Amino acid sequence: MADRKFVENLANNAGFADVVKRLYGENKLEYQIGRYQELYNIHSKKYGEGGVFYSSPGRIEVCGNHTDHNNGKVLCASISVDTLACVTPCEGKVIVESIGFSPIEVSLNDIISRKNEEGSAISLVRGVLAYYKICGYKIGGFCATTTSDVFRGAGVSSSACFEVLICEILNQMFNDGNIDKFTKAKAAHFAETEYFGKPCGLLDQSAIALGGVSYIDFKSTKDPLFKSIDWQFDDLNIVLINTGGDHSDLTDQYASIRLEMEEVAKSMGAKKLRKVKEKDFYNAIPQLQQQVSGRAILRAMHFFEENKRVDNCAKAVKKVNERKFCDMINASGESSYKTLQNCYPYGDVAQRIPLAINLSKRSEGVKAVRVHGGGFAGTIIAYVDKSKCDGYVNKMKSVFGDDNVFVIGVRADGTVKVF
Repeated sequence: MADRKFVENLANNAGFADVVKRLYGENKLEYQIGRYQELYNIHSKKYGEGGVFYSSPGRIEVCGNHTDHNNGKVLCASISVDTLACVTPCEGKVIVESIGFSPIEVSLNDIISRKNEEGSAISLVRGVLAYYKICGYKIGGFCATTTSDVFRGAGVSSSACFEVLICEILNQMFNDGNIDKFTKAKAAHFAETEYFGKPCGLLDQSAIALGGVSYIDFKSTKDPLFKSIDWQFDDLNIVLINTGGDHSDLTDQYASIRLEMEEVAKSMGAKKLRKVKEKDFYNAIPQLQQQVSGRAILRAMHFFEENKRVDNCAKAVKKVNERKFCDMINASGESSYKTLQNCYPYGDVAQRIPLAINLSKRSEGVKAVRVHGGGFAGTIIAYVDKSKCDGYVNKMKSVFGDDNVFVIGVRADGTVKVF
């Protein structure tokens, strides 16, 4: 547990400097010292001296757009922004206070889902507690003050970041750190789908719980295949651009992708597309078009091709084959645009994602670009030559705003207890 003397002396702590470099990258020490100290001061004024710090990162989807919910394959990574918590124990309840927001409080004896809490942070806390209790894990009370530089609206999963943070606090404080990473991902996913009310696959929570670059095959959601891969593309910068748009009214459009893929699977006698053989799918298209929409068929095409791209992309990262990697990212982007059809919502004339993608393709130094995450509104991801990155960033800021263009790094660790 950190005390005031420890926190005030972070500038002279070589171990903390190593932690900062690992979690946040180069040239971040001064910023993180100020961040940790400010959080400790705010937390200690309300909850007393002493506290344990936890860090939960955002994530990017490297490849595998809308495949996880049909038992597909993904390549994902945790990134160098996080939600940071200072935590102390308390009796009988969980209190979480995010700086700038009202605190939320959940009694350990009241963890039933509530319809009127859907879409709120309190539902996520209640949902994680419920999952742990259902599975026989220990739960207990704590007070947490949090701060976050996980940019909202940019598709890096601030909600999953928060969920897995709660999972890890409970894991360390009451379960001796013995709960495995994928169980934490499943607990977070349960909270988001069953309590928060958002239909989603397991990609977001898994990327954040696992850390680093992760290849995940969800053929079995109970026992998925995980492989960690070192990220060694040292001459590429990763740039996220929040192009604008409101996600609040797009839940049905996100859900339609999963539902339409499952309609195709059902027409072929399966629950998920992963259970359908690709050859059988293509042979069945003459009959399928009498049963499902043309868009559903196109989205199924994307699923089968995207799974293959994930495999090829993972191999390229492992072999540090930059050209092959960028080819796969660009191909994934074209497929999302044309067959998955999630680059702008119905009736949208602003088309901010297509604008950002096409401006990026015309920009010097951009080697690959695609829609990022759920799509329809929000974010693109670009892989840019480091020597040309400043020019690209300035160009995109002039169109999308200074606060909507982010250069990020891959982080080796998922959600962790820091000290």
